[in-house]
Amino acid sequence: MIDADIARRTILAVPGSSDRFLAKARDADADGVFLDLEDAVAPSAKQDARIKIISALPGEWRPGWVSVRVNDWSTAWTYTDVLEVVGGAGAHIDALVLPKVTGADHVRALDLLLTQVERNHDLPVGGIGIEAQIEDAKGLVHVDEIAQASPRMVSLVYGPGDFAASMGMPSLSIGGQPAGYDIADAFHHVHTRIIVAARAAGIAAIDGPYVAIRDREGFRVSAGRASALGYDGKWVLHPDQIALGNEAFTPSVEEFERARRIMDAYAAATERVQGAVGAITVDDDMVDEASIKVSRVVVARGRAAGMGE
Repeated sequence: MIDADIARRTILAVPGSSDRFLAKARDADADGVFLDLEDAVAPSAKQDARIKIISALPGEWRPGWVSVRVNDWSTAWTYTDVLEVVGGAGAHIDALVLPKVTGADHVRALDLLLTQVERNHDLPVGGIGIEAQIEDAKGLVHVDEIAQASPRMVSLVYGPGDFAASMGMPSLSIGGQPAGYDIADAFHHVHTRIIVAARAAGIAAIDGPYVAIRDREGFRVSAGRASALGYDGKWVLHPDQIALGNEAFTPSVEEFERARRIMDAYAAATERVQGAVGAITVDDDMVDEASIKVSRVVVARGRAAGMGE
């Protein structure tokens, strides 16, 4: 289930094969990091990357969420990724990111393997979560079952690059819009489908990366769209994207304060009439129970980001 106290507005991608990037990530301003064993690591460097990640995981991390992306089940590396990294440093891992998930069986297989590794290394069973990446058409078709496949599920993550490739979309700028499609957001259905499945399962939804790291406005638009749909955060590939991402997924001071006023006014009205309240007016807007639910979301997001303390 979603822990509203843990912000994951930005999750920084960190190649597990790079000592330099692993060291720099410790002090990143992102809310979280994922240490990568998959796409960012060449096949010949997988074993060395596991060793580097195991060595890097202990100690202090400024980001409050630390996960590791293992390789997908179609490869020869998934089992060893889990066995070695969780066995070597599982106490320091919040979740494993499982890429290219196409069905609930992928999640359940990882759950079973994690349980055995946790037991064999005296780790709390169920303590490590699972984040499932939706990266192709088959994964999207089965996203509801994937989201609810295990109590370990903590989030769905959208993978825009592999998804575009699986659909045959001619887009070389991952996370951006395909050339020639100028009438709307080409990925709106995908984003909506994923977050509906996530919310129905009570877990988080994280948007994928925007690879044009110097295109600040393009990133701002991409992050803003995801935030507007209710996504909890977005993967970032470069430290320069962190501040923009954090801003996109944090309510403004005005939004936060108005949400608190709405909640306070409704609570006061409810107390005055001993619970028998329908709609009231706040700032010239009608406020009812639906308004309170939206306000709670805004306040929770703001408090997770450190507002109102």
